[in-house]
Order: sequence, then structure tokens, then C-alpha cells
Amino acid sequence: MTPAQQHTVDAARFTELVESASAGDWARPAPVADWTALDVVKHLVEWPRAFLRGAGIELPALAVDAGPAAAWKQHVADIQAILEDPAGRVLSNPHTGDRPVDEAIDQFYTGDIWMHSWDLAKALGREPDLGEERCAGALAAMRPMEPMLRDSGQFGPAVPVDDGAPAQDKLMGFLGRDPAWRP
Repeated sequence: MTPAQQHTVDAARFTELVESASAGDWARPAPVADWTALDVVKHLVEWPRAFLRGAGIELPALAVDAGPAAAWKQHVADIQAILEDPAGRVLSNPHTGDRPVDEAIDQFYTGDIWMHSWDLAKALGREPDLGEERCAGALAAMRPMEPMLRDSGQFGPAVPVDDGAPAQDKLMGFLGRDPAWRP
């Protein structure tokens, strides 16, 4: 899939979750320590907008607190427009180097939507399905970088998971999430 196609797929799954949430659901706890369902959406709206400044792209702030679903839909449209027409822009970041903007979004952001859909689904009391094959592939790609990922502070300590557990549970355990977590 192209970066635009992958974003379409992953954002659609997350959008379904966002649209299914009631006003009272946004305060529900999420599997990420000290986060709510609303915090999951805020994270996915706020950090990439700041990240894209490295490509000279200034997207206006969105009022996620005032309307999570509306803010999310606008954010998805903004990112999709960039992916559909990257216009040769290069994203420069001291941590990631220089990359075409569509590749940078795909590598650093789109996967984040995919993984955080697990968090939002759990916060909303649903059972997420990220796809066993994709989970196994992501886990295999991350394992060699484990020390660097842990040192970054973006992942918590690994949660032990049975060897026979599904790939999704193994991936979530690797990321520091308890696959059996419930709100």
C-alpha cells in the first residue's frame, strides 16, 4: 500500500471508534497510564501537527476537548491531503533525519494510529483486532530495537505474555500494555 492508502485504512478504523463514542465515553480510562479515551485522540491529533512543522507545514490547532469527533475528522482530512499531494516536501527532524513527508508520516504516524486504535477500543470497552499478521510483523521489526525503544520513554516496561498468546497480545505486552486490561 502507498502511504496515502495505508493512512486511509488505519484512520478509518480509528474513526469508527471515535464515532462510536458517546459524550460520556471520553472520560473513560485508557490502557496508557493516566490517559483517558480523550487523551488517546488528543495525542494522535496534536503530536503529528507539531511534527509536520519540520516539513514547513503549519496546520492550525484543533479543539479536541470541545469536539473530539469533529477534531479527529478534520485532522484525518488534513493528513490525507498531505499524503495525496506531498508536493516533494521533505520533513527534517533531528531524531529522524530528512525524509519525504509522505514517508515520514507513514513511518512515524500512521502506525501510531493503528496501535492506538487498540487503546481507544479498550477504553471504550471493545475488543480490538489489529490483525495477527500485522502484529507479528510489527513485533518482529521492533524486537531488535528494544533497548532504543525502551530508552526513548515511549514504551513502558514489557508485560509478560504467554508464549502461545496471539501476536496482538504479544505486541501489546511488548509495548507495555496488559492485553487483559479492562476499564
